[in-house]
Amino acid sequence: MNEKSWSQRLFGGFSKTSDRLSSNLSGIVSTAKLDDATLDDVEDALIVSDLGPAAAARIRAKLAEKRFGLQITEQELKEAVAEEIAEILRPVAKPLEITAFPRPQVILVIGVNGSGKTTTIAKLAHLFTEDDYGVLLAAGDTFRAAAIAQLATWAERAGVDLVRGPEGGDPASIVFDAVKQATDTGIDALIVDTAGRLQNKRELMDELEKIRRVLGRLNPEAPHDVVLVLDATNGQNALSQIDVFKEVAGVTGLIMTKLDGTARGGVLVAAAEQYGLPIHAIGVGEKMEDLRPFDPDLVARVIAGVA
Repeated sequence: MNEKSWSQRLFGGFSKTSDRLSSNLSGIVSTAKLDDATLDDVEDALIVSDLGPAAAARIRAKLAEKRFGLQITEQELKEAVAEEIAEILRPVAKPLEITAFPRPQVILVIGVNGSGKTTTIAKLAHLFTEDDYGVLLAAGDTFRAAAIAQLATWAERAGVDLVRGPEGGDPASIVFDAVKQATDTGIDALIVDTAGRLQNKRELMDELEKIRRVLGRLNPEAPHDVVLVLDATNGQNALSQIDVFKEVAGVTGLIMTKLDGTARGGVLVAAAEQYGLPIHAIGVGEKMEDLRPFDPDLVARVIAGVA
């Protein structure tokens, strides 16, 4: 997919978010000077647009520092907000790079059921195969038969192999087999699906710990990445998932999905400001090519409605 069509998808994908922020910002300024009352209104507009209190306070402070007492039009306000959003997103916009030596690079993918985790794994595999990397998937979510079947379907679509076991089988033994196969066949990236249940944190923690121990025996560096998939439609709830999974699984990076289905895309900014974790990619649709690393400046302008 060329860059033009990807930016068009971003416009479409973020339209609900940018419409929401635009409508919240519109009418705040006319030809008035930027005073404390106006800045309070801007900060409130950013918070109700899901950018979160920390990012909203930071943007308010920057606007005050650069423009306090000056006249500002609505368009100039949106441009200024876009620039401050870009400042927040630039440090975290980091694509997932395959750098492990020896191979394979082991990427554990975690997230609650329904977050788009399984489809994201296939889309990641597609991204890597586009760059000529060899990819193997491991069906480590053995808790749900549907998860194994779904991953098998997506693996076939992505044109990559899948290591799987029986429903209810031991995820660690599947991961062990997958690492051995990946190592023996010279695969570049092994992407591991994991159970998505959070009801019992201790159980999930034990399971992930066992997977880590098995990986560590085969390759002390593994897992190289622990990627949390977040559903943007959950808004601020997505942030509480970061808290839990950081504690349970040692998250190293994020992927945010379903940005096309929500007016809450501002949560991308809230996550960047609050946690500073790398955001490897964003998803704006169901198709295989709808997950891509993101351009922070373009996304900032799209969110603010000025792109």
